[in-house]
Amino acid sequence: MRFLMTTKGTSPAPDEAMLAEMGAFIEEMTRSGVLLATGGLEPGGVRMTSRGGEVTVTDGPFAESKEAIVSFALVEARSREEAIELARRFWKIVGDGEGAVQQVFGPEDAPR
Repeated sequence: MRFLMTTKGTSPAPDEAMLAEMGAFIEEMTRSGVLLATGGLEPGGVRMTSRGGEVTVTDGPFAESKEAIVSFALVEARSREEAIELARRFWKIVGDGEGAVQQVFGPEDAPR
């Protein structure tokens, strides 16, 4: 099962100790095959809205930046509980903040 873990822009800036601990955590998850992808996201981006067949594109940055998703990790876990435990480990390293864990569905998840 794949899960997308995201964080919002509410966490404090990282210090050297946190970066080292996070690096070790990422390396561990990569070696074990759990971590499929991870990265930070540009702060602004563009917002796209589709209404009545018309697509509107609005350039960022946006006022509610603390609500914006700023980083992600795509993981392979045996269960939702395992994904949540990985997220708990992440937040113990990072400290205060807010994020989400969502299961990712793909073609292989479709009924046959």
